[in-house]
Amino acid sequence: MTAPMNPILSLSKHHGAGNDFLVLVDEGRSRRVDGTWARKLCDRHRGIGADGFIRVTPGPESHGGGADLVMELWNADGTRAEMSGNGMRTLAQAAVGAGLVGDHFVVATDGGLKVVDFTPGEQPGAAWVEVGMGPARLGPAGQVDDAGRAVRWVDMGNPHLVVFVDDPDRVDIDAYAGVVQTAYPGGINVEFVTRLGPDALAMRVWERGVGETLACGTGTCAAAAAAREVGLVAGERVGVRNPGGTLAVTFTRNGSDNGRSSESGPGDQELVLGGPVEQVATVTVDVAWLENGSA
Repeated sequence: MTAPMNPILSLSKHHGAGNDFLVLVDEGRSRRVDGTWARKLCDRHRGIGADGFIRVTPGPESHGGGADLVMELWNADGTRAEMSGNGMRTLAQAAVGAGLVGDHFVVATDGGLKVVDFTPGEQPGAAWVEVGMGPARLGPAGQVDDAGRAVRWVDMGNPHLVVFVDDPDRVDIDAYAGVVQTAYPGGINVEFVTRLGPDALAMRVWERGVGETLACGTGTCAAAAAAREVGLVAGERVGVRNPGGTLAVTFTRNGSDNGRSSESGPGDQELVLGGPVEQVATVTVDVAWLENGSA
């Protein structure tokens, strides 16, 4: 006889540089989760509010023992997303807190397997989390937009368009990103990037399924990879200032920590995303509310 579903859903809320997520740790894989739940939960006026909703479960045997956990990710509008760097980092804090994993583990995502390293912070609820994001796959060089600004398509397991600008704060981000969506079936994330120094960038980001957010982990990696490939930054570690805080991107060679020679191409680069994570709340939700009424 099947046990009745618990009428109360327990979630934790976290953010990485202001990019916030609701995380459901479903150890028994017993919750039926869909985009409607995500849309209702992420609504900032009629729900709890977040940029995305994550369900994390133990890694199944189908991954051959290669994954300790599985991440399912929905955007705030209820659409599925392949990957989120900050989402992965907030998932890490929730999973470690629930006792599912230790401080080093592998997560299966729709964008591939990701290796995570978790370091507790000095303050309660704080941590530093690094995620091996894999390679940045860059599109053709020499592309410009209608205003003559250099742009670069980047695949980080999800699609990005990096736009190099003089001042991200002067961009009409909603208008630009809205027009760009029509050119990319399924939509695309858009980063507006400028150079601050030899190892530093600043950016604003518009995420598909959400809109403008305070930070984006995959977007941070896309910005760093595109900027480094054209020589705007040169270091093995680049700080990218998002509106919600600065995240770090470390470039390695073929997954090692030996750096990257000048002859290496973008496909040889493995990127590691690092930054702070903070748990801000534990939330209980009435499942009846999620399953009834308007979304």
